[in-house]
Amino acid sequence: MIPTLRTTRRPKSLLPAGLAALATLSLLPALPAAAAPAEDPAPRPAAQAAHRPVTPAERRTSAYLDSLRNRPERQKEFFAALPKGGDLHNHLSGAVTTEYLIELAAEQGLCIDATMKAVAPPCGPGKRPASDARTDAAFRQQIVRAWSMQDFPPGESGHDHFFDTFDKFGMATWYTRGKMLANVADTVVKNNQFYLETLVTPASESANALAAQVGYDPDLAALHRKLVADGKLDRVVEEAIQEADDTDAQFREASHCDTPRPAPGCRLPVKWISQVSRGSTPARVFTQMAVGMRLAERDPRFVAVNLVQPEDWQSSLDNYSLQMRMLKYLRGQYPDSHLTLHAGELAPGLVKPEDLTFHIREAVLVAGAERIGHGVDLVHEDNWRQLARTMARRDIAVEVPFSSNKQILGIAGDDHPFNAYRSYGVPVVLATDDPGVSRIDISHEYRYASRTYDLGYTELKDLARASLEYAFNDGRSLWTADRARSDYRPVPVCQGSRPGDNRPSPRCAHYLAENPKAAAEWRQEVAFAAFERNHR
Repeated sequence: MIPTLRTTRRPKSLLPAGLAALATLSLLPALPAAAAPAEDPAPRPAAQAAHRPVTPAERRTSAYLDSLRNRPERQKEFFAALPKGGDLHNHLSGAVTTEYLIELAAEQGLCIDATMKAVAPPCGPGKRPASDARTDAAFRQQIVRAWSMQDFPPGESGHDHFFDTFDKFGMATWYTRGKMLANVADTVVKNNQFYLETLVTPASESANALAAQVGYDPDLAALHRKLVADGKLDRVVEEAIQEADDTDAQFREASHCDTPRPAPGCRLPVKWISQVSRGSTPARVFTQMAVGMRLAERDPRFVAVNLVQPEDWQSSLDNYSLQMRMLKYLRGQYPDSHLTLHAGELAPGLVKPEDLTFHIREAVLVAGAERIGHGVDLVHEDNWRQLARTMARRDIAVEVPFSSNKQILGIAGDDHPFNAYRSYGVPVVLATDDPGVSRIDISHEYRYASRTYDLGYTELKDLARASLEYAFNDGRSLWTADRARSDYRPVPVCQGSRPGDNRPSPRCAHYLAENPKAAAEWRQEVAFAAFERNHR
């Protein structure tokens, strides 16, 4: 799904984002996510948020939102200003604005061929310099349409066009990961979010070379031993760490983080998820998995592993169960690495009916995924109600990007399992997936959810809280572990502090300083307090 991201060598530097968060704790915003459901919850379409106490400020804000039903511009302003947690399902190259990708292509002197693909110079017959798009508006719009879903005609394959965009703009993303992060981080902050997990492929070429050197062995333990022998795997991991250092330096330079006027994205906490190309050979897939998990244990900037590329490709379908077993084995070797998986990004007609029956189940029960991305085919899974209850009991959240589900799969509204997950108590978080390609932002996704599923303010607020609660951020939560799923009660050390009304007590401030997850949630709570005051 995402092309290899290449970077140039640069000196080591600090982590990319959010290291001075506690300096402004009293200005921050955040609250947590859903709580543990009943052992066997009965399905109930009613929103979970209805089961928790509602404050007067929330009630006033809910009434204001209700008053905007026939005022689309004011409604748009409301959702832009709404605090919206974090983005946990975000592919970096697909998240960059298309206009900025064109500028990156121009900066690198790339050409655009007749198929609108960015290619290396020289720009001979049938090719134009990407820089022409700076002055030729019609040419620019041609590229935008080819590199995104802008003006995509209904009735054609959104699935194919969506995935084809990555190959078309891929060369523009080489050596520019830090610049891309600067663009994406600023967008995330502008949309009133407080945390980002974004997907990249670490040391891709070296990982693939190692896979070719070692070859495949169906004995996974033996294959792993071959990878780690003589430090081979660790050398690839070291390269990935250097790659991250290079990215960080490029990010800080592009965002002016070390100047008196840093860009907004400089203050955003960012974590990386290592993506694995599921359509590759078993040897490559296993090697990329091992690199990502080892990296998550070596470098705190990396937190998890995920599988990318279309789940409906024949190679993805043929090797799906094998890949789940690979993940199960490697999680036993690298227990400190998290796992979130694209699973169930399928729909009837896209694959054979039998392929709709087990992907989410195996991601949960075999691989041990802690979060599921998309999960669109839920109701086609064998014994799906039991599966939903299991996910609720294990607190496995579903990352829901509505726009890409509609564009790729044609699934929207009542055909989407959004309400099915919520009715069984499965935690849900809204996400963007590839907002640059989709031509949307997270505010659009929240507005869509509110209008399509008739969500009130407290339900939206709790979706935002969930996106921070289920993040793979460091440290403990601001919320008590024994809370009811939608009853957000601070941990005892912070119960006497009211975000937005006063500064945290010394004990609470110490807790926040030691737990970045709680600090991000506190920042969102402060933002919610200010947001609700504005709607009195």
